[in-house]
Amino acid sequence: MTIKVSIDASGGDHGIPVTIEAGIKALGEFKDLHLFFVGDESTIQEELLKHSSAKNLSKRFNITHASEIVAMNESPSIALRKKKDSSMRVAINLVKDGEADACVSAGNTGALMAISRFVLKTIHGIDRPAIMGRMPTMTGHTHMLDLGANVDSKPKALVEFATMGSIAVQYTEDISTPTIGLLNVGEEEMKGNEKIKETSELLKSSNLNYIGFIEGDDIYKGSVDLVVCDGFEGNIALKASEGVASMMGHYLKQAFTKNTFTKIVALIASPVLKDFKSSLDPGKYNGASLLGLRGVVIKSHGGANAFSFLQAIKEAHIEAHAKITEKIANQVSLELENQQGD
Repeated sequence: MTIKVSIDASGGDHGIPVTIEAGIKALGEFKDLHLFFVGDESTIQEELLKHSSAKNLSKRFNITHASEIVAMNESPSIALRKKKDSSMRVAINLVKDGEADACVSAGNTGALMAISRFVLKTIHGIDRPAIMGRMPTMTGHTHMLDLGANVDSKPKALVEFATMGSIAVQYTEDISTPTIGLLNVGEEEMKGNEKIKETSELLKSSNLNYIGFIEGDDIYKGSVDLVVCDGFEGNIALKASEGVASMMGHYLKQAFTKNTFTKIVALIASPVLKDFKSSLDPGKYNGASLLGLRGVVIKSHGGANAFSFLQAIKEAHIEAHAKITEKIANQVSLELENQQGD
């Protein structure tokens, strides 16, 4: 089975140099992968010449020309209405037309969500797509959604997020019944606003493996396989964790370069510091899923380097291979039938 992934080659802060390098590495790693590099054809061809392995891999990728680029600060409505030949739009169109199984873009998040929702539509029974990503924990990583697509979600939408996230974690992580926690200001039943309390009751009555409320620090303890929250809180938690990781790196560097003695200590401790940096590197967890769409769309961090963008391609490959979209659609359809039967 060949997995075909369209790459918004021109998207993100660094564009074609990063996306092409990551794509070539992905082709070398996954023998069943075929890529569509979408962007300015001549620029992509010029970049491919810099990679010696590209010639041997040429049968496993195509170049699809797109004459426009969605800027990182561009209004989603402008990108949707006026840039119909953008690399982002063309890459998503390939998924809609069935030529690609998934799309990866490091471009403008708002534009990616707007275009994906307009072109691919949402799965029947899902009101709003949500962004799910991985977060580092003491035990490895956990998954969290929504990370910013929706900033005022109702209880019904949060339950939909839990359903979609549970299915995605089940089939991408091979966990039969993922544990789910609802992010709250405390673990006690009496804490939280009415929306959170109502959501909790709905989750209790569902078939999901819901364990109850969790607090912010539980995210990083790895207490659950999936953290559910509104996009407002989720995005703050995501940015805060990235900020803390950056701050810790800053102070460690400052401490170990203070004088000659600390520099010698840093040299001795370099293997430990390398492992520490790798564990907290946001790029290691790059590749957030836009769940709820009729197709796999993966959002890469805008400032991703080649290693980081490669992780997003890997996520697209995993989700496409696991047929996450079809599994979510089947589960939601079954739940709708049960509701009608009741």
